[in-house]
Amino acid sequence: MPFMLQPLSLMTDLKHNRERLGYRLGQIARLWRAEVDRRLSPHGLTESRWRLLLTLHKAEHPMHQKELADLLGVQGPTLVRSLDWLENEQLVERRSINGDKRCKTIHLTPRAEPSLERIKAVVESVREEIFEGIDPADIDTCLSVLEQLAGNLNAASNAS
Repeated sequence: MPFMLQPLSLMTDLKHNRERLGYRLGQIARLWRAEVDRRLSPHGLTESRWRLLLTLHKAEHPMHQKELADLLGVQGPTLVRSLDWLENEQLVERRSINGDKRCKTIHLTPRAEPSLERIKAVVESVREEIFEGIDPADIDTCLSVLEQLAGNLNAASNAS
């Protein structure tokens, strides 16, 4: 009978740890973004604004509003409010494609460069602080697990 208790205990621990991992992933993502947001807020850069600027900076091609909204995981109206603010600050500009006023690409302006440098510096600083003392091998293991989770989630969403 003691052999039955150990596997049951291991299954309970496994279930509990999987639940904890899922919860912690969401919590860490929120806390991480909130810390970057806290440090950039004195510069008028809310999370939606700094993430938008950083995404445009990293993009390999001019992005359409819909593509940008999908990539950021936000609804169109939310993106439009952020774009309106950034455009008013002359950090981005919307350009019509071939004269079609309905379809626009978003472009960074030269005025965005100081903000981007500030964003990159803060993001890097936060990253350095939160990874302090963590063994690089542990990061590799964690990254491997996260890649497997992402693959499983992509397979599940493609199967439906």
